[in-house]
Amino acid sequence: MANIPLRCPSCEAAMHVTELQCPSCDTRVQGHFSVTPILHLPVSQLAFVEVFLKCRGNIREVERELGVSYPTVRARLDEVVQSLGYAPSKSDESTAGLDAIRQFENGELSFEETLEKLRKG
Repeated sequence: MANIPLRCPSCEAAMHVTELQCPSCDTRVQGHFSVTPILHLPVSQLAFVEVFLKCRGNIREVERELGVSYPTVRARLDEVVQSLGYAPSKSDESTAGLDAIRQFENGELSFEETLEKLRKG
């Protein structure tokens, strides 16, 4: 079954769902139905959300599943959150030190770079 086209192929305007059909008895219901904002995410973000949920939000498991670093998982999660219309978390600043330490552990930052990030906080 094909995915719901959420954008008009002609003008790129948002599409509206106006009919639902039961595949078992062919009953049809017409009207104007809302679609959850998560369905408006790009395919790549939807795939990330699926992996994130499959891993029950465990970022370490998401890292392993996608083969990416902790900061990359956090960045992708932040992109999804922002795409859904939510502001970045205030706790992002308090986790900057943890991110720097994980980057150091993964060999992505030198000792000096890690110290600098920790000082900036």
